[in-house]
Amino acid sequence: MKEEIDWKKEILESGHFNNKFERNLLENGAKNFMQGIYLGYMYSRYRKIRGLDKDDPKENTGQMQSSLKEFWEKIK
Repeated sequence: MKEEIDWKKEILESGHFNNKFERNLLENGAKNFMQGIYLGYMYSRYRKIRGLDKDDPKENTGQMQSSLKEFWEKIK
């Protein structure tokens, strides 16, 4: 079982996001759509700072890599 981490509290204590807007957003939450987007950005930055983004599975990039030229050659 993974430990539940309060990432907002951890960011506030670390000081990485410490201007007035970001502090208010972390303490009170998002009030509209754009603030929610920015909160998501802050979470992704937190994951990169902590190195948690390396735990994500790799994107499958091998399937749709053919070019339009190859496509037209297959049709002929």
